[in-house]
Amino acid sequence: MGGGPKIGEAFPMKRFLLSPVSGRTARQYLFALVSAPLGLAGFVYAVVTLAVGGALSFTFVGLPLIALAIHLARQYAKLQRRMARGLLGVDIEAPPPNLRRQNAHGLLAKLGAALGDLPAWRSQLYLLVRFPLGIAYFVTLGVGVVEGLVMLTYPIWWAVFRPTNTDSHGVKHQSALQFGDGFYFDNWLRALLLTVAGVVWIYAAVWILKFLLWLDSLLMKALLGPTNSERRVEELTVSRAHAVDDSAARLRRIERDLHDGAQAQLVALAMQLGEAKENLDAGGNGAELDLTETRTLIDTAHRNAKQAINELRDLARGIHPAALDTGLRDALGTLAARSAMPVTVNVALAERPDRAIETIAYFCAAELLTNAAKHAAPTRAALSVVQEEGQLHLTVEDDGRGGAQVGYGGGLAGLLDRVRTVEGSLAVDSPQGGPTRVFVKLPMHV
Repeated sequence: MGGGPKIGEAFPMKRFLLSPVSGRTARQYLFALVSAPLGLAGFVYAVVTLAVGGALSFTFVGLPLIALAIHLARQYAKLQRRMARGLLGVDIEAPPPNLRRQNAHGLLAKLGAALGDLPAWRSQLYLLVRFPLGIAYFVTLGVGVVEGLVMLTYPIWWAVFRPTNTDSHGVKHQSALQFGDGFYFDNWLRALLLTVAGVVWIYAAVWILKFLLWLDSLLMKALLGPTNSERRVEELTVSRAHAVDDSAARLRRIERDLHDGAQAQLVALAMQLGEAKENLDAGGNGAELDLTETRTLIDTAHRNAKQAINELRDLARGIHPAALDTGLRDALGTLAARSAMPVTVNVALAERPDRAIETIAYFCAAELLTNAAKHAAPTRAALSVVQEEGQLHLTVEDDGRGGAQVGYGGGLAGLLDRVRTVEGSLAVDSPQGGPTRVFVKLPMHV
């Protein structure tokens, strides 16, 4: 209803008008100014090293030269990624290190590992295909921005230096620039017209430069960063390392629980039965038998035996819940019944997953319900397991206070590692104030 422009409409226009002189554009100027000569030099470097190395590949010099060339190209890629991060605000992941070369033994093994370094070859390819962008940077900065500034400031230096120019007919004109042989910018009207043209020229050059930088960013992400398969291998390596650490921690916990719990109970049981046996042996040898003491020892031993059985049962349930023997539906129903809050369960699976997937899904549900009850103070929770597009989708929702986070160092880090070991995924939607929804996707089969 009001007549003034809205903030969402005015800000883009203001940003567009200030784009040639903004700090961001200044950093983009610097990136293009540095990258242009580096791009041209890199192209020459890539062509020369590959040509010389290829020509000498039948000698003992050629292949090591190529290996050294692509290794240096990989080192240059580090500089390019830092420039992109610092000047363009584009964060490009570093590809994984060449572990084969680090772990290789012998000169030939290291040479083979170096020649098989795919990120290094992609860095070399970047130097080759970026050559047209280097030329485009030169043209845009020189013909575009610099010439635009000359046109923009033309009235000033035209009035100060009073340049003259002679046409083909011998007529002198007080002009430094001309259009063809008949149009000279020799008066104020034409000089101001050239200023307007300079403004348009600069804006066009700036946005052409931004487009070229966008293309360069795509090229850097594709060739100087990790591929999807390399990223996936890195994630699996990290998650499996965490899974191994988690498994070792679980084994230590089981050992500690056995030592401090069931083993201590069984030791006490053996001692109490030993004392009862001594009393019975003494009675058999003619001594007076204290039936009350013997009965007390046997009762205590019986209680310790039952307590040890319960502790062993709880320990076995933590290793592999017996309820999983009949399937995930019964196991999750039992889990919900033991929960500290009301939990509704919905399981709709067309087929039974592998046992390993069922175990992961069960422990994910158990830990999510435990975390919710411990940290979120919910009044209810809902547990859903469905099969969609060949995957098991586990969803746990609660009406607690929210604020749950996923990632290493958070409460869900162990779950993230657990699902990644089978190429699953975990996502959290937990705004402050709740509700919290955790989505786990697992394959049906491994």
